Amino acid sequence: MERSLDWLDQAKGDLEHARSDVERQFYDWACFSAQQAAEKAVKAVCQKMHVEAWGHSVMDLLDELPESISIPNDLKDAALELDKAYIPTRYPDAHPSGAPRHRYTRGEAERLIAYAQKIVQFCEGVLSRL
Repeated sequence: MERSLDWLDQAKGDLEHARSDVERQFYDWACFSAQQAAEKAVKAVCQKMHVEAWGHSVMDLLDELPESISIPNDLKDAALELDKAYIPTRYPDAHPSGAPRHRYTRGEAERLIAYAQKIVQFCEGVLSRL
């Protein structure tokens, strides 16, 4: 069953969640939600194109897309940065000390949200052409 629109809808919801977390100063969760938004947006494209989408790395998922989809370098850079928010935003043992909730800033969260927004928009554009 092809459910790319469900994946895209969830990506947009995760992006809204990230913005809400910034307002409430949950910067760690905002970063993670931004990563999730980007991941799910790319998985929407994979779903539509019948590409196997395993794992959680936004960059790896982008690499799985057919060569006919030209991915701008700034999007790849954004994906790499978003990937770094997948585990350490949630697990205290990913840092030398302290809980993740004290290790992320508003600036980081806003930057990752902007990256995720770019990826969601890119994926939405790809889906509209398929």
